[in-house]
Amino acid sequence: MEGFSESTSALQNPQDFHSDRPGASHSAANNNSPLVAQLQKLLFHRMLIGVNDGRFFLGVFHCIDKQGNIILQDAVEYRNTRRSATSPMDQRCLGLILIPASCRSSCHVDCSIEEQLSLLSLQK
Repeated sequence: MEGFSESTSALQNPQDFHSDRPGASHSAANNNSPLVAQLQKLLFHRMLIGVNDGRFFLGVFHCIDKQGNIILQDAVEYRNTRRSATSPMDQRCLGLILIPASCRSSCHVDCSIEEQLSLLSLQK
């Protein structure tokens, strides 16, 4: 999708940061982590997440836990129920969902070009 920047590497090492509550106070070590700061920039951005069975979820990034599970709010599920590649995708509104890290195959963030360039540092 146009406008989405891939940022899977940053979301695959959740042990390096913890951001389950954006406004919560964390220890000094966590607050100074550049990964936490970069992750906080992703909060409330639209995110497109692909899962292993071929479905995609589009929603607003709400949080990630230490295990790498992602919570999206106002999520919509897109899936292809027909075997033809040219058939349209079915969609349904889900609301607040949790996507387990073990099921995630791709993760893209909708952001400006400037933000995409700053996210490149997350992929190292």
